[in-house]
Amino acid sequence: MERYYYADSFDEFKVKLNEQILGELTANSEFDIDLNQRYAWEEEITLMKSILAEYSKGEIIFEYSIPRLGRRIDVIVIIHGIVFTLEFKAGNDSYERLDLEQVWDYALDLKNFHEDSHHRIIVPILIATKAKDYSEHIAISHYDDMVYEPICSNRDSLHFYISNILQRYAHFGEDDARQWIYSRYSPTPNIIEAASYMYSHHSVDDITRSEASAENLTTTSQYVQEVIAQTKENGEKAICFVTGVPGAGKTLVGLDVAIEQFKKKDIAVYLSGNDPLVKVLTEALARDKVKQEGRDRCKKSDAVRSVKSFIQIIHHYRNNTLSKVKIANDDIEIDPAKNIKHKDDGYADVDHVAIFDEAQRAWTKEQLASWLSRKKGMPDFPYSEPGFLIWSLNLREDWAVIVCLVGGGQEINTGEAGITEWIKALNERFPHWKVYISNNLTDKEYAEGKVEVLLKDNPNVTVSNKLHLAVSMRSFRAEKLSAFVHYLLELDADMARSIYAEIKDRYPIALTRSLEKGKQWLKDHARGTERFGMLVSSQAYRLRPLAIDVRVHPDTVHWFLDDENDIRSSQFLEDVVTEFDIQGLEVDWSCLIWDGDFRHTRNGWQNNSFVGSRWNNISKPERKLYQKNAYRVLLTRARQGMIIVVPEGNPEDKTRLPEFYDGTYHYLKGLGLEEI
Repeated sequence: MERYYYADSFDEFKVKLNEQILGELTANSEFDIDLNQRYAWEEEITLMKSILAEYSKGEIIFEYSIPRLGRRIDVIVIIHGIVFTLEFKAGNDSYERLDLEQVWDYALDLKNFHEDSHHRIIVPILIATKAKDYSEHIAISHYDDMVYEPICSNRDSLHFYISNILQRYAHFGEDDARQWIYSRYSPTPNIIEAASYMYSHHSVDDITRSEASAENLTTTSQYVQEVIAQTKENGEKAICFVTGVPGAGKTLVGLDVAIEQFKKKDIAVYLSGNDPLVKVLTEALARDKVKQEGRDRCKKSDAVRSVKSFIQIIHHYRNNTLSKVKIANDDIEIDPAKNIKHKDDGYADVDHVAIFDEAQRAWTKEQLASWLSRKKGMPDFPYSEPGFLIWSLNLREDWAVIVCLVGGGQEINTGEAGITEWIKALNERFPHWKVYISNNLTDKEYAEGKVEVLLKDNPNVTVSNKLHLAVSMRSFRAEKLSAFVHYLLELDADMARSIYAEIKDRYPIALTRSLEKGKQWLKDHARGTERFGMLVSSQAYRLRPLAIDVRVHPDTVHWFLDDENDIRSSQFLEDVVTEFDIQGLEVDWSCLIWDGDFRHTRNGWQNNSFVGSRWNNISKPERKLYQKNAYRVLLTRARQGMIIVVPEGNPEDKTRLPEFYDGTYHYLKGLGLEEI
């Protein structure tokens, strides 16, 4: 399997018969070739032979597959080290916006993720062969990353554009163009792209960086699957705690394990309490399934049902088991009147493996008991949510594995148990379970550093660094972003300033007092179909004068998946999302609007909530932690860069006084953020 359908040096390409080249393209194609495709290839071959007649050295590649992302570029031409990405629209007489975005995305993918393209000039050209007009200006991107703005060309003007670019870089250099084809590719697709790719029968190692350290997605996923295999073979019960920095890919590990277990016929389910994440992933995978199989073969409703078979809301899973139990003698037990014992699974559900994303957000005993008493008429429930979920899998009489995906410092809501409740449940009720933990689970960000003490008397604990994801995939430009955010929030200005100085050239973070400037910054920086959007804290109640009302909840499916033509889309820059909407998801470029709920003062952070018509100081340590973690989430959602808007306030509005905002603005500016 080659990365292309046809590739040759200019000399070989020019002397080969068109029919021979067409035959190789057809033979190497993964699909049946119709007359339209054949006609397009014939026109491309003829045109490229004419254009390249005057050049002796170089490489031409047809249908180059962008590794691991499932996209193919019509034609790649490499001359003097310059990469031309050509997207042909044979017979078209106009340039469509979606086609321009497509060819630009190809160029950006190569620049950002294709190792041998990092140092090269990349020129994307869209060719509508029958168009009358064409680009009057040729401009390199303002990013200074050697990627040109897309050029619109018709059949006759293509030669001019290629020769014009080459004249500009007459001494750019010669090299072995063949090595470009087989260069290492290190993509970090966003969560939606990656999930879609894995759902199409690929595995997580097909989407991770080839040069990543041992602590990467592939290693972690394989380790978890080895634990599952060993647990099954020995007829045991086991739980794994996977940790990782924000954006490291914990969700991808969970999805990969679920999909791989399905292939092995050991039923697994990926569970999350993050409703927006589940909705967006379900919709994205269903849309992708319909697109791949065709609307005539796959109905949207069927695609959604298929996805829901292994991606589910954790509360639905929990409530299903709750319907089987009764409380007796301060404990719970199966109610035989509500359940039939299965000959293989006993009273358990069919799943052998349950993957709990954001396991730190499971409910405490008090929160679950209160909810069950109010909503289900079941008072005095004796388990926390972690304890009950372990109890549910423990019903299996053969074997079971729980995989807990844990984000450090990401508890953001009242009643979230953190990791402490999982460990307490294991110690008190399920001491026979094998426990596999990441070596980082003992850090302060997890269970306030109490994990080591809680597990010191448990003889079934195995510690492995393979269960920690240390490298952020979300920000491929700045792997140290999470460290910068950590020190920013911990008020270690010197460390934050030092780290930002290292990453600012690859990961820009701008600062402004104007929301309009923030919106324009997003539009100026996003290229192709890169997604951007506005983020705010769920406590940002005094942004209403800026036409931002956090009480109006966006449609997250449309916010994350649709383009700027849909007013519900993030690209339209009207709706905002909070930490609850975006946790586990991401955008390429973000605009974070920072309200007076979390203020920097000379005494450190001041935490506030808005009630009625005034700000109230937050004093409870737990609520302070949730608020800090909310901003941790918001500051780590952008893959490529962000702008932070700190409003100026209004001296005539006692709820928006300038002093509520100025301290935060000056603190951030003091870290080195560029002001616009």
